[in-house]
Amino acid sequence: MNRFKNLRTIALLCVVLIAVLTVSTAITQIKKGKTRPMTTEQWMEGVMAPHSAALRKGLQAEPADDKAWEKLAMHAALLNEASYVLMADDRCPDEEWANAASEILRQGSADALKAIEARDLEAAKIASASIGAACKACHSVHRKKE
Repeated sequence: MNRFKNLRTIALLCVVLIAVLTVSTAITQIKKGKTRPMTTEQWMEGVMAPHSAALRKGLQAEPADDKAWEKLAMHAALLNEASYVLMADDRCPDEEWANAASEILRQGSADALKAIEARDLEAAKIASASIGAACKACHSVHRKKE
């Protein structure tokens, strides 16, 4: 009887250990990919935030010349590329992240780029709003609560 109790205890500890490792792996993936040195926080601060803000501000200012439109196209293209980076290197921990990065951000930034290339300010603004929706969708689940 004592032997079975010990076996159940060991089995329970194994299940708990597996659960802890699974959760810690998901948390690690959110903080950093598996092989690349850049953390997700660095990516957000260095790429996502400045290009999202520049795109939003540039559209609000209503681009006046070809150079301004080209700058907006660069921001939209970089945000589109970011949707691929956010999925690379096993960084993606779950369906919320995958949907926000590979569907909402990718499509919104592609639509914004297409509208910018057509010099369609209203369509670019609408597409740009979906980029913000992608950020919100992921951050509501994964951003540290302060």
